[in-house]
Amino acid sequence: MAIEITGRTNSPTPIKTSPKAEVDGERKVVAKNTEEADSVALTSTAQEIKKTFGSSSASPVDIDRVNSVKKALADGSYQINAENVAQKMIQFEQLMPQKNSP
Repeated sequence: MAIEITGRTNSPTPIKTSPKAEVDGERKVVAKNTEEADSVALTSTAQEIKKTFGSSSASPVDIDRVNSVKKALADGSYQINAENVAQKMIQFEQLMPQKNSP
């Protein structure tokens, strides 16, 4: 079953340009200069996370540990302790503020 749309043409709609935006037949983009500055407000939770990550970057990296993990990953001998991972996830979750459920 064909659908007929009446009142429409296939020709594109012409774009109106202002005389100021067109110089020598070329269209120029006119940018607005605004004096407004963007600002961001962080929640207390976001500030805590930022503070935590900021302080962790100051701690030194154990290069020997990194190299041993890289080697274990490369040769397939790296073992994941699922219980340890779960415990760390629980500890991280406890650091987050509790939301009251409705």
